[in-house]
Amino acid sequence: MSALNLRLPDSIHRHIREIANRDGVSINLFITSAVSEKISALTTEEYIAARAARARKGAYRKVLDRVSRRKPLPGDQL
Repeated sequence: MSALNLRLPDSIHRHIREIANRDGVSINLFITSAVSEKISALTTEEYIAARAARARKGAYRKVLDRVSRRKPLPGDQL
């Protein structure tokens, strides 16, 4: 595990401390979770963009054409 010396404005540090206390976790765990969430969001966005770049409209249409044609269920209408 690595250590990181991080400088934060006092106001951000105060908010982190308050939220961590309210959630019953350490500041370290709160920051670790926040950074993990951000990394997950960014890597997911990159993954979806890469998949979209490989997509073929013809293949998409072929899959949709296999869906049966029927009336929507009550409440599912546009």
